[in-house]
Amino acid sequence: MTVFPRCRRCAVGALLATFAVLAPAALGQEVIRFAAKGQVPAGYPAQYAALIAAAEQEGQLVVHSTTDLGIVAPVIEDFQAMFPRIEVIYRDMNSTDLYNGYLADVATSPTTADVLWSSAMDLQFRVANAGNAQPYDSPEGGAFPAWARWKNVAFGTTYEPVAVVYNARLLGAEEVPRTHADLARLLVDKRDRFAGKVVTYDIERSGLGLMLAVQDERAFPGFWPLVAALGGTTAQTVATTEGMLARVGSGSDVIAYNALGTYARAESSRNPAVAFTHLNDYTLVVTRVMLIGKKAANPNAARLWVDYLLSKRGQGMLANRALLFSLREDVEGPNSGGAAAKALGGSARPIPLGPELIAPFPDPAARLAFIAKWQKAIGAQR
Repeated sequence: MTVFPRCRRCAVGALLATFAVLAPAALGQEVIRFAAKGQVPAGYPAQYAALIAAAEQEGQLVVHSTTDLGIVAPVIEDFQAMFPRIEVIYRDMNSTDLYNGYLADVATSPTTADVLWSSAMDLQFRVANAGNAQPYDSPEGGAFPAWARWKNVAFGTTYEPVAVVYNARLLGAEEVPRTHADLARLLVDKRDRFAGKVVTYDIERSGLGLMLAVQDERAFPGFWPLVAALGGTTAQTVATTEGMLARVGSGSDVIAYNALGTYARAESSRNPAVAFTHLNDYTLVVTRVMLIGKKAANPNAARLWVDYLLSKRGQGMLANRALLFSLREDVEGPNSGGAAAKALGGSARPIPLGPELIAPFPDPAARLAFIAKWQKAIGAQR
């Protein structure tokens, strides 16, 4: 867990370097206090000042998230530039661990994280639908598409197409798949070539990976043969997109299936060996869903964070500093969701935030049965 001290200009880079050698508690010992208070954002009602005052009285914000700290640090720094008297405690977690840990806190602890922010849309919706998140009527909520919000409880924040990532030095341009059927055919026809050189999500460990597998099954009639084709190459399975990118970037693997395209795009800018493509029969689009914790110790600070991340300023930071495509319909530019949607054209398939996310798994047994079927299919050819 990383603590961002209350300061107007947090030296986030220095904090990250310090974090490598110091325990989290040590990071929070030096706290700089400023008399200046956060200002009411332009266009907000004057009474919003009372919310800011209450949040500053709380003095802290605890965020549990699947978004990498290295990616989101500039966003946190900008939030603290607006509200310098609020200390941010940020914990970067696997989606399944975030979900299970949060439910354990709801059941046994007096408080929970103030904000949950996760790309595992179905798990976030499950939390919201069960009444385990606080509703909030954000003044920014109206600027978002209907598919990415639910009942003023669950808020989508990003527009993230799923991608096939590949090592451009090891995969010829003529081999790059254009559709899901192309990928399956490539792996079957060149099974020996790709043996031990393909990676995808471990859907038992990754909530996002499981959700994408369910969505693929709905969208692609050849989904189960594709899983078998992955198994035929003895595909590796990992818990995160970062793990996939590391393997492809090093050359340990040639192809990664169902990686987050935003992470792939950022990695490709750093490593010329990493390339990616969005399949043109359909491309699933994920949004990172934000909730306010049911027992948030700092509910007012949580509301400020929600408003900030949904605001045009916050969305601009997500797009231009975190390199996650923004979702607001009035944000423009090459890193906006609008630009991404235009590039994808008719292949874009955003995953709606609603009850259909959890319909496939009405009980834990159904979830376990799907995972078992997937494990059998991916292991059948080994």
